[in-house]
Amino acid sequence: MRAIRAASTALLGAAALALAAPAALAADGVPAPGARAPGAKAPGDFLVSPAVVAPGGRVTLSAPGCASTARASAGIFDTATIAPGASVTATVDADAKRGAVYTVLFNCTGGVQDTVALTISGAPSATPTISATILTPPRGVQGGLGGSMAPSTTEVAVGGVLAVTAVSGAAFYAIRRRAGAGRRH
Repeated sequence: MRAIRAASTALLGAAALALAAPAALAADGVPAPGARAPGAKAPGDFLVSPAVVAPGGRVTLSAPGCASTARASAGIFDTATIAPGASVTATVDADAKRGAVYTVLFNCTGGVQDTVALTISGAPSATPTISATILTPPRGVQGGLGGSMAPSTTEVAVGGVLAVTAVSGAAFYAIRRRAGAGRRH
């Protein structure tokens, strides 16, 4: 019976140690969960292709950086809804002013938004241009630290004190129980 109590006390001490010092065991250089793969698009990357189009022409709109539904709107075509990972085609109004530069506003459901310029060509063209406009906005904080901060000296010290206290308490209890068991016989 005493062995069971000593074992449970030791387990409690080990649990206290495990709970008190997880920050001290963190490994440097381990990528955070959900880290972005190299070359992956970031929220806010929007595409209009071609970047120059004739009045009445068609443009392809996509938002590869949006993890949710995006909307694209401009004064020269109907508002388009873009599903995640997809693209849509919009027809530019035939009365769009030649040589003008229009702003296409992209809005992700999560709140990320930006604009891309769309130029109306000076003369109608039978062949569409191949170029696309890629606009990458400044990368702001997306929320949370995600394990990117190391523990402070105070946190490590408090964790160490808790661990030493747990181990000392378990040892004291085990020694006291053993000494008390010898007196009864």
